[in-house]
Amino acid sequence: MSFVSSSIKLLIKFMVISLLIITILIFYLLWKFSPDLPSYSELKNYKPSLTTRVFTSDGMLLDEYFIEERLFVPIEKIPKNLIYAFISAEDKNFYNHFGIDLISILRASLTNIYNFSSDRRLIGASTITQQVVKNFLLTKEITWERKIKEIILAIRIEKALSKNQIMELYL
Repeated sequence: MSFVSSSIKLLIKFMVISLLIITILIFYLLWKFSPDLPSYSELKNYKPSLTTRVFTSDGMLLDEYFIEERLFVPIEKIPKNLIYAFISAEDKNFYNHFGIDLISILRASLTNIYNFSSDRRLIGASTITQQVVKNFLLTKEITWERKIKEIILAIRIEKALSKNQIMELYL
């Protein structure tokens, strides 16, 4: 047997074992974290608490009351250039991924290994969908557990909502 064919067989065995380990890890993470995940169904029928405005009898604004000052704007009313600007700044592959961007995660991981060793600021790889999950359904704590939950929910939300619905919630 030649060196090349034995090397190829070894590489194939390594790839099969790696794929098996990754598959087992994914199923373990789904089994461990899925029961604790919040329901994302509330995002389908999201109705934000809006500002209550009190006017005088002649139409002048007297006061505003709110828990969080939010103004809900449907996606049709948002200028396309603003949407493109957010996509450009936050998630260039928004319309091409399934909730997570594996290439961005790999790039950020490699960059962060270098940045961590040189005391530079770490970078993130969250998609717009992941940010919606974090802002609406999860806490802002910085833990691996929250990140795993965020990834699982982002993939689920991408199946339940259209890209425009996700963008509407984000904006």
